[in-house]
Amino acid sequence: MCPQQRKKMSLVAGSYEKFIWGLTLKPQSKSLTPLFSYPSHLSSIKAVAVSGSVVASGGEDDTIHLYDLSAASSLGSLHQHSASVTALSFYAPPHLPFPRNLISADASGSLAIFDADGFVHLTTLSVHRNAAINDLALHPSGERALTVARDNCLAVVNLVRGRRNCCLRLDKEATLVKFNASGDHFFMAAKEKVSVHQTEDARILFELECSKPVLCAAPARVCASSNSFFVFSNYHRTSSLLHWLFLFPLFLLWVLLNCLIC
Repeated sequence: MCPQQRKKMSLVAGSYEKFIWGLTLKPQSKSLTPLFSYPSHLSSIKAVAVSGSVVASGGEDDTIHLYDLSAASSLGSLHQHSASVTALSFYAPPHLPFPRNLISADASGSLAIFDADGFVHLTTLSVHRNAAINDLALHPSGERALTVARDNCLAVVNLVRGRRNCCLRLDKEATLVKFNASGDHFFMAAKEKVSVHQTEDARILFELECSKPVLCAAPARVCASSNSFFVFSNYHRTSSLLHWLFLFPLFLLWVLLNCLIC
């Protein structure tokens, strides 16, 4: 852990019941305080992204809603998509306290790019033909993005030129794709299998076979001077929790392996 920890942090969660919640967490006391709650969408919320005090949520109503976390207020909505919004990601340069761009993906295989200053729609790219995009990963440089979709493909998108560079066929459908903190590596999850790749040439570095399907993951750096790990957690029907730790330099990957309770 880093020697300096935040006294409090904000959490944002979306639900199948159309609501989005903002919560304040105090790590030392492990207490949650409600910040706001909005019935923002007309149907289930599929994706949430946060950058600084700006929050975006996307749902099955083909709409993106925007919020100001610090003021606990709505900033409006975006209606450029014609299918369910399935993934969202902000690009925020390290030297700026606010995001520069918002990237969104939908169930028709399209990727939309917005200027975060006023949330002006810049362009929409057709990345996967009539195949729902499962996940979106934005490189730390903001110059490229990776998408995985139901067509069993990994697409590499050049965000500077606004076009798809290539589309790689996968053995099976991947549901998650994420870059590490430095952008040198990325990983994909396809059911129980997790593969870690070199960003430069997509070469596989190693693969991990998990006991349950991977449902969500988040890359993070524990501390600038510390080692990082792959942390795998598995929630069983008996609510027991198992952990696997794998040493890997530069980033922490938290993969939650969740067997849904019927």
